[in-house]
Amino acid sequence: MKEALKLAEKYREDLVKFMSALIKAKSLSGQEKAVVEVIGNEMEKVGFDEVKVDGLGNIIGRIGNGKTKIAMDAHIDTVDVGNPALWNRDPFSGDWDDEWVYGRGASDQKAGMCSMVYGMKILKELGLLDDFTVYVTGTVMEEDCDGMCWRYIIEEDKLKPDFVVITEPTSLKIYRGHRGRIEFKIRTTGISAHASAPERGDNAVYKMSRIALEIEKLNERLRVDPFLGKGTIVVSQIESVSPSVNAVPDECTIHIDRRLTAGETKESAFKEIKDVFKRAGVEDAEIIELTYNGKAYTGEEYSMEKYFPTWVMDEDSLVVQAAKNTYISVFDDKPVIDKWTFSTNGVVTAGVYNIPTVGFGPGDEKYAHAPNEKVKIEHLVKAAAFYAVFPKILVGMMNK
Repeated sequence: MKEALKLAEKYREDLVKFMSALIKAKSLSGQEKAVVEVIGNEMEKVGFDEVKVDGLGNIIGRIGNGKTKIAMDAHIDTVDVGNPALWNRDPFSGDWDDEWVYGRGASDQKAGMCSMVYGMKILKELGLLDDFTVYVTGTVMEEDCDGMCWRYIIEEDKLKPDFVVITEPTSLKIYRGHRGRIEFKIRTTGISAHASAPERGDNAVYKMSRIALEIEKLNERLRVDPFLGKGTIVVSQIESVSPSVNAVPDECTIHIDRRLTAGETKESAFKEIKDVFKRAGVEDAEIIELTYNGKAYTGEEYSMEKYFPTWVMDEDSLVVQAAKNTYISVFDDKPVIDKWTFSTNGVVTAGVYNIPTVGFGPGDEKYAHAPNEKVKIEHLVKAAAFYAVFPKILVGMMNK
């Protein structure tokens, strides 16, 4: 399918201009309206069969009307810029040169959206439609709660694809999974007393300090998976409550970030924490499960438990092999197959709903959330060619 790559190269300038427009449309989580308008206009321009925006604000473009439903996803929200002094250019300028396009969201992950839109234009121009429907989704609020957008699409829009391509940055490698995570809090309680007579009270901070030290030890003995790597646990925040600064605190809370490798679940993680309580001698401590409650730019409110399951596809699975064959067909080279370090919407598509999911995206993971974010123009071109060819190859392999 070298024709796809040639055609993508023809659209290099269009890709760059679209990429620049996406970056200029500032889109923090819950504030994506401007970039949705940019995407909708471009989808209409290149000939999508249908373009709509759902109640949460996700934009969904459709190509084809066949039996097999394939979704290609890019989240279109970004984190903020941090310290502006660390940026060499205006983070929302959308500047470019011969090699790069610059700005917040360049790699994470508006590049994926840019390449998908033109990938569908190439797909139609080359007559690669088959018995499939492709849904190109620009999803919202992922940076605040990854996967919630897809829970909404599946549960509220009633759109459940047969396969999903996540276009988060992979440096044009094929990714087949990543660790999951869960966020929760632990609370200890005690009895307040005047700080001049601490023996009259029961110090909740002292209880928590013993738990925190045991959590540090737990991190060293967590499971290691040969592909996804090691599970981790971190105490990321600590707060206490007392009547005054001259009193024994009667409540203490810590926030936990627990990264889950293969074979680890919410249930196994909580079991380990209960064992930590025993080791610390604080068996009356409490685990507090957390829920994200978000309000979209549309005004819609939606929520999700802050548990993001681990997912990994077998290298021999159909979706991974289809991605591999697409890469070989388009680039005449052997792909690298790997995993993400960070989390993606795959925690819901694959982790919750068991939809076969694979990753392939322009951009480099190292630029995500960093100052001076950028994406290679070559990546935009190559990814567009890949997305144009993948559905046809996937359906062809299914039929065999």
